[in-house]
Amino acid sequence: MAAKVKASHILVKTENEANEILSKIKAGDKFEEVAKKFSQCPSGRNGGDLGWFGKGMMVKEFEDASFKGKEGDVVGPVKTQFGYHIIKITGTK
Repeated sequence: MAAKVKASHILVKTENEANEILSKIKAGDKFEEVAKKFSQCPSGRNGGDLGWFGKGMMVKEFEDASFKGKEGDVVGPVKTQFGYHIIKITGTK
């Protein structure tokens, strides 16, 4: 079976915004609440949840960062053509 990752993310326009959001999460703010408040992706309404995905389903930079992490990790900022992502790995299989 091919590897899969379950992840949530927060998408913003600038690296500065992404770093500010990452600081909030590291200070103890709940990832899902921060996603609802700041993410510019429609998934923000669901706390940033993207569900399960395999290789080739996401843009390369996002996929690479997601598959390097382990469950519970928060990684980023990761720059893609869409903006800057903070990614929370919520599952791997």
